[in-house]
Amino acid sequence: MVLVDTNVLSDIATRDPVWFPWSSAQLSRIVNAREAAINPVIYAELAPLYRNAQELDLNLVPPSDFRRLLLPFSAGFPAARAFQTYRKAGGQKTAPLPDFFIGAHAEAEGLVLLTRDATRYRTYFPKVKLICP
Repeated sequence: MVLVDTNVLSDIATRDPVWFPWSSAQLSRIVNAREAAINPVIYAELAPLYRNAQELDLNLVPPSDFRRLLLPFSAGFPAARAFQTYRKAGGQKTAPLPDFFIGAHAEAEGLVLLTRDATRYRTYFPKVKLICP
């Protein structure tokens, strides 16, 4: 199963002139293999690109294209651990970043992560296998 990071879906939704070709090719391959998944954090990060939930859901269809995974409770500790590391390194945010929950979800459930943000995930979740440029 491949968890699809928000930045990949955003590239496609906005037809990003730089990243659209790479992101759409990678996503197409994963969808065709019936391996694509999202979680509530990814869904929430993607939501501002759409007028309402119905429009967002229409862009994530057919439903068989994306498995909608619940964020497991077991992701909480790795997300907190990543946040502590981030803060010790001088990070200014006062709450865990969405990427920490996404990376922790991938780590906790042994998912592959499709992302353009390899540096953050490699830094905080080095065990997670990435598909990245």
